Amino acid sequence: MTPLEKLTSLEMPFGETLGLVFIEATLDKVVARMQVRDVLCNGRGVLHGGAAMALADTVGAAGTIVNLPADAKGTTTIESKTNFVAPAMLGTEVVATATPVHRGRRTQVWQTRIETSNGKLVALVTQTQMVL
Repeated sequence: MTPLEKLTSLEMPFGETLGLVFIEATLDKVVARMQVRDVLCNGRGVLHGGAAMALADTVGAAGTIVNLPADAKGTTTIESKTNFVAPAMLGTEVVATATPVHRGRRTQVWQTRIETSNGKLVALVTQTQMVL
């Protein structure tokens, strides 16, 4: 099973609520897209910071999932930092690309770039995942 097949076969209710769709997955990169819908926006029609963080958390965790050792039970986020750079407006599509910074036995660190579909950087997220 390829990493992308593995991710698309998992039940991810919150990812489905976000409207997240995985479009690429390897051991070294996971990419997903999400449409900025009104339920994901603040009162000004801009992607809510919490929704952006949730997108990045899901995609970074997915990177860890495809890299878990065979005996691991799963993963959980133990730290996350987000730098918001620019808004993503209602109706736009954002693309989240997660790449590994560190893949250890007990923790993995992933960095996720959230960009609009035309390449404008929206947020940069670094997270640490614990291997369970």
